[in-house]
Amino acid sequence: MTHTTVPAYAAPSAKAPLERITIQRREPGEHDVLIEIKYAGICHSDIHTVRGEWGDDGHFPLAPGHEIAGVVTATGSGVTRYRVGDRVGVGCFVDSCRECDNCKAGLQQYCTGELGNVGTYGATGRDGEITQGGYSTHVVVDENYVLRIPDTIPLDRAAPLLCAGITLYSPLAHWQAGPGKKVAIVGLGGLGHMGVKIAHAMGAEVTVLSQSLRKQEDGLRLGAGHFYATSDPATFEELAGSFDLIVNTVSADVDINAYLGLLKSGGTLVQVGAPENPQQVASFALITRRLSLAGSMIGGIPETQEMLDFCGEHGIGADIELIRAEQINEAYERVLASDVRYRFVIDAATI
Repeated sequence: MTHTTVPAYAAPSAKAPLERITIQRREPGEHDVLIEIKYAGICHSDIHTVRGEWGDDGHFPLAPGHEIAGVVTATGSGVTRYRVGDRVGVGCFVDSCRECDNCKAGLQQYCTGELGNVGTYGATGRDGEITQGGYSTHVVVDENYVLRIPDTIPLDRAAPLLCAGITLYSPLAHWQAGPGKKVAIVGLGGLGHMGVKIAHAMGAEVTVLSQSLRKQEDGLRLGAGHFYATSDPATFEELAGSFDLIVNTVSADVDINAYLGLLKSGGTLVQVGAPENPQQVASFALITRRLSLAGSMIGGIPETQEMLDFCGEHGIGADIELIRAEQINEAYERVLASDVRYRFVIDAATI
């Protein structure tokens, strides 16, 4: 296999600041698409990974980034889905086994094959190479794992949809958020702000549950009808038994039982944030009102395309702060301090 080198920003080792290096990209094969990356979102997962907080697998130097928006610049001889000039995106994985029941059902994010789904960065691909992510100028991806970005969404605001957008769209769609449904979004960050926009566009009555009222004006602007502070114990008394669906986007430890108390009988709390510590759930909190506690992870290729088309139809993009590549390390610190509204996006032209 032949390769070419492209510039990227990568962590040379776990916990080390990111720096500009060159990485290798394979030459496009028969079914590959070469994408010139225009923008790459910064996801909290990027920070966890390059700082070894989810385990140090030794895959360094590592260029993170799985919220990728760009333009097709070349295609393999067998590519039928895309042409040069198409506006495209790449999300959290770039391959899967394609043979398990989940892959055949378009649920590639839950691939049960030997390698599971192949992450956009830090994973071992079928070729034995470690994948490198979107903090770079170009990427080569099999056409079956590339998404089409509608013309109605600016590419910089589309990039975060490839992770943050689909992470919220998938549970909202699966648990049928829509007219007549009361939906609560816990946390108004990169994930939560997309949840508010999407749930509102689906026709649900949306409430934001945030630690304080600091972002109340933003929440209402984004489409929430109500905004409550979870630091106020009165919130849990006033809203008891109110919601059909709660989507928890925060990765910090919270009292899950308190949030279960906010559900109507038969309601569901969906966890999309990933707290470091196990959480305790009182069985009687579930049993006595037939409540469900569930989890959801990104989306498969068909659903991700569905989400992009939905956002295109409703004029939905992420609220972003565009940065230059040399600002990545500063942006990481600001993400950790919750000092971003609501997604940092790297201008790949500055790499």
